[in-house]
Amino acid sequence: MDSLPRITIVTPSYNQGKYIEQTILSVLGQNYPHLEYIVMDGGSTDESVDIIRRYADRLAHWESHKDNGQADAIFRGFEMSTGEVLAFLNSDDILMPNSLETVGRYFVAHPREDWVVGSCLFIDHNARYLYNYFGSPKFNLGLRVSFNSLLYWGCGFYQPASFWRRSAFFEIEGFDRSLKFCFDYDLFLRLARRGPSGHITAFLASFRVHPTSKTATLSGVCLAENEELWRKYGRYQKSKVYQKCLHFWYAKRSQVRSWIIQFKLSLGRIRVPM
Repeated sequence: MDSLPRITIVTPSYNQGKYIEQTILSVLGQNYPHLEYIVMDGGSTDESVDIIRRYADRLAHWESHKDNGQADAIFRGFEMSTGEVLAFLNSDDILMPNSLETVGRYFVAHPREDWVVGSCLFIDHNARYLYNYFGSPKFNLGLRVSFNSLLYWGCGFYQPASFWRRSAFFEIEGFDRSLKFCFDYDLFLRLARRGPSGHITAFLASFRVHPTSKTATLSGVCLAENEELWRKYGRYQKSKVYQKCLHFWYAKRSQVRSWIIQFKLSLGRIRVPM
């Protein structure tokens, strides 16, 4: 266990008192021997600060005051950190048991890889699994991604199940803190320019779906920033025909992959935590 890398997790938060304790416990409950956990609260006015204080003696650092947005808060957390491997976990998502040990062992076994993505489950506001029409929990298995696949097909994985080396993060200058929503997508594109991601099939995290999440409330910002990034990296086309064709093939690709996953699930090739 001594050979495992130090992992820093930063949780940005603002008025997420309903969920943040589950998030904190999912990280501290990892019992990972080389964990550094930082909570950056943006000056919450709900019960968040009281909850964070309960665990202050187990945190490397925490603070609560007005910041310049989510990307800025996370970046400042990383700047004060010492971990060899970095990740951020939003205050409404959770880590799955033993995920940090799985990630740590992966980076030890793959010293040339800068980043890795894993599988992710979907939960509701009460932390219950969401189910599909096959009667199995909804999940995303993630996949090994390259710069082109990220640019043309999107992530194919979910951010809570992504981890990267500290050296790579700071060499590419971290987040673009002018972005409000897609700063992680921009980061992944720049990481992918260095080399494709690794892939872990294990379930590393759960992504919470609820009406007040950033995904649900900032869809317009997401679309605008996506277009900004597509222009920046060379994909953007004004042609509506081009965009419709791209979206059609993306939908078909995702549908076929979903069928394959469900077939493997029916054969017992994929085990979903219950």
